[in-house]
Amino acid sequence: MKEKLFDRVKKYMNANGMIEPGDCVTAGVSGGADSVCMLHLLTRLQKEIPFRLAVVHVNHGMRAEAGEDAVFVERLCEQWGVPFYLREVDMAGYAAAHKLSQEEAGRLLRYRAFQEVLGEIKAGDRGRIAVAHNADDRAETMLFHMFRGSGLKGLSSIRPVRESVIRPLLSVSREQIEAYLGEEGLDWREDGTNGEDVYARNKIRHHILPYAQREICGGAVSHMGELADMLAETENYLARETNRLYDIYVREDVERKYGSGKGMGADEETGNLYGEIKIELGGFCAEDVVMRKRILLRALERMTPYRKDITARHIAGLMDLTEKEGSKELSLPYGIRAVKEYDMLYLRRRAETGGASELQAVGEIDSAVSPENLQEIHVAESALVPGLAAAFDAPGTGCFTFILWEMSFLPAASFFYRKEQNIPENRYTKWFDYDKITTSLFLRTRKQGDYLTIDDALHTQSVKQYMINEKIPKAKRDGMYLLADGAHILWVPGHRVSRRYRVEKNTRRILEVRLGGGSHGGTDRSTVNGGRSR
Repeated sequence: MKEKLFDRVKKYMNANGMIEPGDCVTAGVSGGADSVCMLHLLTRLQKEIPFRLAVVHVNHGMRAEAGEDAVFVERLCEQWGVPFYLREVDMAGYAAAHKLSQEEAGRLLRYRAFQEVLGEIKAGDRGRIAVAHNADDRAETMLFHMFRGSGLKGLSSIRPVRESVIRPLLSVSREQIEAYLGEEGLDWREDGTNGEDVYARNKIRHHILPYAQREICGGAVSHMGELADMLAETENYLARETNRLYDIYVREDVERKYGSGKGMGADEETGNLYGEIKIELGGFCAEDVVMRKRILLRALERMTPYRKDITARHIAGLMDLTEKEGSKELSLPYGIRAVKEYDMLYLRRRAETGGASELQAVGEIDSAVSPENLQEIHVAESALVPGLAAAFDAPGTGCFTFILWEMSFLPAASFFYRKEQNIPENRYTKWFDYDKITTSLFLRTRKQGDYLTIDDALHTQSVKQYMINEKIPKAKRDGMYLLADGAHILWVPGHRVSRRYRVEKNTRRILEVRLGGGSHGGTDRSTVNGGRSR
């Protein structure tokens, strides 16, 4: 039996590429039957594959006999010539501080300890973390996830390899493990809590799975393992497709403000990010519903510290949001706001500490400046000296440069107006008839009553209606600098100018306004004065 199990484990490890010559492996050993069996098999495997092996034992500080467990594992390591590392953690304190269950806190702290030790000893070699999950654990996890309404990824259950974590015993049952230890004459430590029904997993272990094995199908555990492998293959394919489509439709402006539970176990993807994620809905809504849900889930995972807090209800809410007309909002876990504006969906998460730097990280508006912090900028007439540039910085938008030109100064004046053509079109450089301006010029945000002249017949339209028609995001509108002559708006930068101020044949003075840098990214250059660039 013992040789059969060793050969089975070795074949399983080879099939999944778990250990290669020259690897450095840290094994998590609690002293229980599973971890003792795994450690013994790894020491045997070292005789066939040259790799370095070390043991990490984590004392969670929860049981009186925990110190005895540590001594037991240390003696095993001395007997088998394996380096031993002890890590002591405050599982209860960590769980309370981070509002986690003690089971989850213990798991996160164990993986942190495994990774820390591996980082200390691997010295450039490929690092592996070996943990002792077995086939029963895999079946229990599958049922646990199924009862909680998990998706395909959860039903795939525990993977043989996930990043640096390997699970050599995943193909053998707990019964086979204990039989192996008996034949080898090896002792192990029993955790008294394993016999209690405190945790949901223990109830599945003690009652549901044994009943299924006994009354429904004797090979239930093995069959569930095979199903998990098939589901994992399907999930891997869908994950690749999700990544491909995510790159097409999603843009991120995010950063990690401080650490989280993520990253402490290789089963977790990067999350707990703050900022803004934008999803372009035009092509997105044409994709299959399965892929749309997966893209939304991926986006939420990027912003939340724990995937378990994202439920099917949240995804259904987002799906509903993307399919509705007009602008809608939705509140999600961890302070995430989902905002649908025209053909864009925004997921925004503000950092939990305030301040101007946090506002910039969130990206509430493209200018990255809170609207209430924007001030009116007076473009005084005295600053506009013919032929000289006057520059004004607009926070979060860029630098506006004004140059007043006398037509008599310009040998190429016909460049601006000819009967058969209009002045050049340039998104970030505009020209206006300066003498049509009736009041002082201001760079400011919009106000009630602002309007534009939209055609040669001098029909007007409110700036509010113009922004709606142009599908300018609602969150952006109040933070946009406009060039205003009283309530009459000369220019909505990056968009249109008012026809009232167009340059005509009898224009005497031209006001050139150029926007450079900032969130608009204006880099266009005008080419007036005989083609000389400025």
